[in-house]
Amino acid sequence: MKTVLVVSPHPDDETLGCGGTLLKHRAGDDSVYWLIVTEMTRDAGYSARQIQSRKKEIDAVASRYGFKDVLQLRFATTRLDVTPMTELIEAMGEAIKKVKTDWVYVPYPHDVHTDHRAVFDAVASAAKWFRGPSIERILAYETLSETGFSLETDSGFKPNTYINIEDHLDGKIEIMKLYQGEMGPSPFPRSEATIRALATLRGAEAGFKAAEAFMLLKERLK
Repeated sequence: MKTVLVVSPHPDDETLGCGGTLLKHRAGDDSVYWLIVTEMTRDAGYSARQIQSRKKEIDAVASRYGFKDVLQLRFATTRLDVTPMTELIEAMGEAIKKVKTDWVYVPYPHDVHTDHRAVFDAVASAAKWFRGPSIERILAYETLSETGFSLETDSGFKPNTYINIEDHLDGKIEIMKLYQGEMGPSPFPRSEATIRALATLRGAEAGFKAAEAFMLLKERLK
């Protein structure tokens, strides 16, 4: 059994990036924790109805995955680029210590969304072996609508680890649909057709009918 921590800059990143893998971890009786870094706030322009709706979505998604716990850092969404990095690193480090995680799933550092980049940098600092001695593996996931949209040169996602999600793709899509307003019709990146297409492509690269792909960034063998 493993203890797994998935780090989401925003709710839905965990499902888009590694929803099938999380379901597979749970099917294998691993303990899975969900760390949500940001939240909607009135100051950021969200209404009370939107904030309440998102809370209900988080509760529903957490229930479907069967997470051991949901940790929320409550930084303002879309504002991490102006948040002091020291505050983000400290909060991230406390969460990692609390969970004592073996595996960590993080967003790809070259995603076009600045929140994703800031979260990756904070994890990289907080997950040093002397700060997070329990960590064995760190893997970066790809997020539809963010990972493939950077205009930086030589910043493409280059997976080196694949996880078979043939038995969990439908479950991933069902959970994604719990996020009202986040899905759209194809060719919108966050559509059922696109999610299935990416899973098929990654599966073809690894010899599966459906897979999720990751970049293995660090592995510490005991």
